[in-house]
Amino acid sequence: MKILVTGASGFIGGRFARFALEQGLDVRVNGRRAESVEHLVRRGAEFIPGDLSDPELARELCRDVDAVVHCAGSVGLWGRYQDFHLGNVQLTENVVEACLKQKVRRMVHLSSPSIYFDGRDHVGLTEEQVPKRFKHPYAATKYLAEQKVFGAQEFGLEVLALRPRFVTGAGDMSIFPRLLKMQRKGRLAIVGNGLNKVDFTSVQNLNEALLSSLLATDSALGKAYNISNGTPVPLWDVVNYVMRKMEVPQVRRYRPYGLAYSLGAVNEGLCALWPGSPEPTVSRLGMQVMNRNFTLDISRARHYLDYDPQVGLWTALDEFCAWWRVQDAR
Repeated sequence: MKILVTGASGFIGGRFARFALEQGLDVRVNGRRAESVEHLVRRGAEFIPGDLSDPELARELCRDVDAVVHCAGSVGLWGRYQDFHLGNVQLTENVVEACLKQKVRRMVHLSSPSIYFDGRDHVGLTEEQVPKRFKHPYAATKYLAEQKVFGAQEFGLEVLALRPRFVTGAGDMSIFPRLLKMQRKGRLAIVGNGLNKVDFTSVQNLNEALLSSLLATDSALGKAYNISNGTPVPLWDVVNYVMRKMEVPQVRRYRPYGLAYSLGAVNEGLCALWPGSPEPTVSRLGMQVMNRNFTLDISRARHYLDYDPQVGLWTALDEFCAWWRVQDAR
């Protein structure tokens, strides 16, 4: 099978492209940074550089491939709606149209469980529990991108969407590096009582889910799937585990949720007024994420994708810490 992996210069796309090569698949990759995919090219991947906002490039990327794993997109807690729309919706539209024009058989779309987040506690969320309104442009545009993907079914494209929660392992730049930096500066505090449980996903488990999506039978098609390790854990236990492994002082200060939320609002207001509108280190959404229970029901993935997460969270965290020590030393 020949596949295209978009966003291969990023964490999830890069890790899956490498995994797919190890499984013997013929892999073409696209990403924003050529230096970040050199290791994939050395392993046999074909690299085609360029920006997916160009429909012509998207069509070239999809030429003569059997399936596309679409990992490219805009992420973050801060930014303008139009930027998220370009990175998540427009790019996905271009890839979908390219798949249809080049007669690609299947598209696996990397979505996000952030679409569920409404600022409240949620335990065991199912794929149908999508709110009527979204808290953030990232969530709104990720859901809209999903709808673009599912809309292509009527034209013959086989589609699936995965919603993995808090993916970590070697290469993770989105979760723990920021927290480590804040704690080293003494700016990190436990929000609320510190007992809120959340889901994490080992990137190795996500790789298996993505591969299963490429090989899944007809009954699995046309659905969105929650992906996690399936074992919710207290968020701040996880944070402090990483702090201990990295020999950084553990987080012991507590901050009431109301105060943390207010500080986030003030910080956002100041950053909005500052030239260039830099991303705030503390935001209202960030404080909600750090305070709320947020867990997923993964029974649909278990049933249709035969998803059976084998790599535990602590193993994934050890992998991250070993990798991050090397990055920190550079």
